[in-house]
Amino acid sequence: MGKHVVARIDEIPPGGRKIVRVEGREVGLFNVEGSYYALKNTCAHQGARVCLGRIVGTTLPGAVYEYRYGREGHILRCPWHSWEYDITTGQSVFDPTIKVVSYAVDVADGEVAVTIPS
Repeated sequence: MGKHVVARIDEIPPGGRKIVRVEGREVGLFNVEGSYYALKNTCAHQGARVCLGRIVGTTLPGAVYEYRYGREGHILRCPWHSWEYDITTGQSVFDPTIKVVSYAVDVADGEVAVTIPS
C-alpha cells in the first residue's frame, strides 16, 4: 500500500480519463478542469466498471417544474444502470450516503500519483 506514480499529466487531457491497475485494483484517473481525481472502478450499485461510463452533467436542484442542467464534465454515469457520481468526491448525485471509493491524487513534476491507503 502507498503512493504510486501512474501517469503523466499529458496522458489525461481536460475532460479525459485513464484507467490503470494499482495494487490489484482498477482505478480511473480523471482530469476535471485541470484537477486530477481517482476513483475505484467499481460502481456501488452492482459492481460495474463505473469508470467506463459517460462523463456528463446533471439536473440541478430548482423550483417545481424548473429544470436546470449543470456541472458538465463533473459527473460520471455508470454504464450499466446510469447511477451518477461526482467525480471530485465519489459521492452519488442521488443519495449522499452512497459513494464510489476515491483515492488521494498528487501531481508533481508532470506526474500523477495515487495513494492507496493501508
